[in-house]
Amino acid sequence: MDEDEGIFAVQLARSAVDAEISNGKVNVENTSPLFNEKRGVFVTLKTYPDGELRGCIGFSEPVYPLADAIIMAAESACHDPRFNDLTAEETITVEVSVLTIPELLSVAPEDRPGAVEIGKDGLIIEQGYYKGLLLPQVATEWGWDSEEFLSHACAKAGLRSKAWKSLETRVFKFQAEIFSETSPSGDIRRYEEQ
Repeated sequence: MDEDEGIFAVQLARSAVDAEISNGKVNVENTSPLFNEKRGVFVTLKTYPDGELRGCIGFSEPVYPLADAIIMAAESACHDPRFNDLTAEETITVEVSVLTIPELLSVAPEDRPGAVEIGKDGLIIEQGYYKGLLLPQVATEWGWDSEEFLSHACAKAGLRSKAWKSLETRVFKFQAEIFSETSPSGDIRRYEEQ
């Protein structure tokens, strides 16, 4: 994604959030061809200025055109079941992570930590009906190494923290292009620049 596409993605997510909490409607105008491609995406809402998680919902697989996926994820993030519904009185920032297609780690379980690059890779853990996803920026924000990142992804899936060591557990990695507001409805920057 170029800078303009990243800025548009966050502006679109912000419009969807604002419309969702005011019972309005989002209008999508003249988007670049990228936004018609099916892509995985997550929209993250954070409190401002504290930066605490307020909602994060998305699609790990490319099942919807990107513009539609951003709108649906942003609307859903306002109602993240881990929190009360977002209200118009709250001050938040919006972040959009556009995902690559998840890739199965085809290494032995004991080699999985070495196959995960902190700051670059996000993780999806699957075992039976259990599934958990952590975006690439989460490990960086919490200062985790790759083993801690794998363990937290397992916990997110509802598994024991060392389940990544099991052959029954499938581990996928993906990358993301991340753009976020620096302040509510403020400047938008690529994540690495912050």
